Amino acid sequence: MTQDELKDAVAAAAIDEIRPLLGRDVVIGIGTGSTANCFIDRLAALQGEFRGAVASSEASAQRLVSHGIDVFELNEIGTLPVYVDGADEVNAHLHMIKGGGAALTREKIVAACAQRFICIADASKRVERLGNFPLPVEVIPMARSYVARELAQLGAEPVYRMGTLTDNGNQILDCYDFAISDPLTMEARINAIVGVVTNGLFAARGADLLLLGSKDGVEKISAA
Repeated sequence: MTQDELKDAVAAAAIDEIRPLLGRDVVIGIGTGSTANCFIDRLAALQGEFRGAVASSEASAQRLVSHGIDVFELNEIGTLPVYVDGADEVNAHLHMIKGGGAALTREKIVAACAQRFICIADASKRVERLGNFPLPVEVIPMARSYVARELAQLGAEPVYRMGTLTDNGNQILDCYDFAISDPLTMEARINAIVGVVTNGLFAARGADLLLLGSKDGVEKISAA
């Protein structure tokens, strides 16, 4: 199977997972990226079975609207029964690196408000240790150089993602060559740096279920 076929397979599996949770008053959380897009496209067939969605990015919101799915602000809704999103890396504890699409802050907020987080990914995203994928850190623009120096002290090689502004109007530093042995501790340490909005480690709020697509099918993995 191609990578696109694997993404579609996990999106289909996610539809099966969320279907029992749907209802006329139900609003679900939806992430950002190519795998989340596959989920959105499949979700369109379920119009009428749920109220709408909260999106973690403007791009996802536009895709939902293009399918006729109502999009709500999170402040209108509060708690969500489920959040479905992809990952750039995921380990056995279902800790993740996310934010390759620069939507990490809104993704983290929506995930925090969800009772259940379902991660959908192809097998290439599963790793033993996080950090091969550059860890994104969203920063207030005036603090970028300061934060970069602090990240270097933690062992990372921060690189400014030129030409990228988040939906929040902030900038991204991508941390290369950053082996992360303790994601929970590192997530907190980076978030404590003045000028950091948040970082792309999803360990404090990891996934509850991973739907992992491979040539042998979709594997369901619960958090260890």
